[in-house]
Formats: sequence, C-alpha cells, structure tokens
Amino acid sequence: MAKLAGVSPKTVSNVINGVVPVRAETRERVESALAQLDYVPNMSARGLRNGRSGNIALALPDLSTAYSAELARHFVELAHERGWAIQLEQSGNDPHREVELVSRARTHLVDGLILNPTLLSMSVVAQQNAQADLDGVRLPPIVVIGEVEPYGIDQVHVDSPAAAREMTAHLIETGHRRIAIVGGSDDRFRSATSLLRHEGYRAALTEAGLTEEPALNVVAPEWTPAAAASEFSGLLDHLENAGGALPDAVFCFTDSMALGVLHVLAKRGIRVPDDMSVVGFDDIGEAAFAIPALTTVRFDKRSIADAALTALAKRIAEPDAPASDIVIPHELVHRDSVARR
Repeated sequence: MAKLAGVSPKTVSNVINGVVPVRAETRERVESALAQLDYVPNMSARGLRNGRSGNIALALPDLSTAYSAELARHFVELAHERGWAIQLEQSGNDPHREVELVSRARTHLVDGLILNPTLLSMSVVAQQNAQADLDGVRLPPIVVIGEVEPYGIDQVHVDSPAAAREMTAHLIETGHRRIAIVGGSDDRFRSATSLLRHEGYRAALTEAGLTEEPALNVVAPEWTPAAAASEFSGLLDHLENAGGALPDAVFCFTDSMALGVLHVLAKRGIRVPDDMSVVGFDDIGEAAFAIPALTTVRFDKRSIADAALTALAKRIAEPDAPASDIVIPHELVHRDSVARR
C-alpha cells in the first residue's frame, strides 16, 4: 500500500489513525491507494496495538438547538478529514452527566472527549480527571469548548465578556437606555456563559454611566425559543400590570432565544425595531432570515471545531503538554433589528 501511494508505511499509518496531521495531497494519494486495494482497517486490532479506536466523543448540552446542529456539522466534517469518527452525546446541562461521560469514555473505546459544559461545574470534571490520575488510570484527553473555567484543561472559546460589552455599547450608541437581557442567571440556573455575557453587558452600562435594572434580567432555564418566549412574556406582563415602561432594546444571549422574543413581540403588536430593538449572539443560519433580520455576534463555528480537534490531536500525541487556551475572534453583524433612537 505504501509503495502504491509513494509514501512511507509510517505516513500510511498516520492517515489511517488520523492523529498526526498529514498534508492534503499526501492524504489523497494514500486514500486513493486504500480504495484501490479495498482496504478496511481492523479497528479492534488497531485498538489492541496502539490503544486507540479512531473514535472521539462530542458532548453538547442540547442537540436540538440550531447552534448545536451547526457546530456538530463542522465537527463531523473536520473529524472525518482527520480520519476520526464522532460519537455524539447530549449532556443536558447536567454536571453529573458530564462526569459520567468522562468516566465512561474508556468503556466506549473513545480516544478523546470534546465537552461543552454550560454550568459552573467544570471543576467537577477536572476533579474526576485528577482523581483518575491519582488512581493510575489515565482518562482519555479532554478539550472544553465554551467559557467555563478550564482548570488546566485545553479550552476553545469566544471572548464572551468582550463581545457582550461591544453589543451593549452598540445599543447604547444607537440611543437605547433601557436594555433588557434574556438568558441571565440566578440561583436556579447559573450558566458560566450567561455570567460572562452579563459581565460584558454590565461593563458597557457602567462605562456609559447607566444603572443596571435587575428587573430587566430575564432568566431562561433553557436557551431555546420556547423558554425565552415564555420568560420574556412574563416580563412584559409584569411591566404592563405594574404600569412600568417597556425596555427599548433586548439583548438575547443566543439567537435562538432572540427568535422566541421576536415571536412574542410580533404577537403583541410591538414593532421591531421601531418600538423595541432586539439583538442576539451566535449568528445561526436563521438569524439572517428572521423578520426583521437579526443583529448579532458572529464567530466562525468551523474555526471552533478545527481548533478543538487540533488541540485534541495534540493532547492525544502529547498527554503531558501544557494546557492551551484558544480564543476565537468575533464581530458584530449589523442587520435590521436595531433602530437609532
């Protein structure tokens, strides 16, 4: 096979195993030779030989959301290019389930785990990893995507405080003063991402000399259109019954929640952006097709997947290398859902 492809046996092994990066041109030659010879790798034998299965796990909080679907698609495509198969898992915002995924990884013959925790519980996963090392059982490599404290684990994330501060500052610059947030945290739901985006929102208000109004913090136990619509409706009902003024803008911490908010406002006859501006975060595919098109925070989801897979490959090859912290750039995307007051 190596002779047919014009490469060394080691290069063929690297292509089949998918851990060590191989140039695209070389990979194509090897894959062509594999196809000509109708070669099918013996996964069990390979696992016995090098302790690797060629499988990795990707655990996302909620596979039903548009953001998770888009992100998972990039992971599957890029993992395939590396010769990996992906096992998709759903953590359900449950820290105990995340720990279970880590502890069961070896049983499932998974070479590594990419985890997207949302709650402030990453320390539990880190402790599980540390305890395994103490017990002399090295768990599969872990890479975290998202903004929780990494505790010495490889991490890929967006600078959520900076992005939220920039979005809030944009709303203030366009004349908005009473800005509600949807996706906040409280004692029932403490999301690391929520706290960081709230931090950026609060910083922008402070820089502009504005005072945060706690009543405008809408907590959604699930970051879905339905949950956001229900909780935001509750805020509007409360303000109307109390005779309070409506917010002039709403900053939703995900686009999915923004879609729920847009639905509520349309049903109540509140015009966007004439009566109230609405912005989101993530730039999912539906954001550009909302009515009106949604102003949001964009970052390259493919870059997140690529960086996480690269970090995982390095962690597999170098288990004791220093932990990496990779920040994916972001930008504001200006569309029709924001008016100048």
